[in-house]
This record gives sequence, structure tokens and C-alpha cells, in this order.
Amino acid sequence: MTEQGRAASLCGVLAVLVVATAIACVYARHESRSQFSRLQALIAQRDALEVDWGRLQIEQSTWSTHSRVEGLARKEMQMRNPAPGEIRVVPQ
Repeated sequence: MTEQGRAASLCGVLAVLVVATAIACVYARHESRSQFSRLQALIAQRDALEVDWGRLQIEQSTWSTHSRVEGLARKEMQMRNPAPGEIRVVPQ
């Protein structure tokens, strides 16, 4: 093979490598944008879930207040405080 033939084949190989590199760069850029878009969606979802979690914690603390539990116990279960004569101390 002549030197001119080798140079031509080397240029051909380099051209193929340049095109392959360009395609890889485009793919990497596309993948990066796609992943960033997914990240933004997940961050928005996380923020919405944190807001919901905070609302649920407030709701739980509201439903479990001592006065509400005591009121439900008295009203729905007819519970009451024991009279002093009904209290028994169990020795250990």
C-alpha cells in the first residue's frame, strides 16, 4: 500500500470516528436534558409530598388532642373518671 493510500484510509477512519463522536455528544446532551427534566419533575413531586406530609401532621395533631379524645371517650364510649370509692391501689 502506498503512503497516499494509507493517508486516505487514515482520513477515512478519522472521519468515521469524528462522526461517531459527534453522535455520542448529541446523545449525551439529549440524555442529560432528559434526566434533568426528570429530576425537575421529581423535585416538584417531592415538594408536593412534603406539603401533604405537613398537612397530615397538622391534621393528626388536631385529631389526637387530649380534649378531643376525652370528649369522644365520654360521649361515644360513655367513659367517665372513677369516683374516689372506686379506685383500688394494687400493691406490688
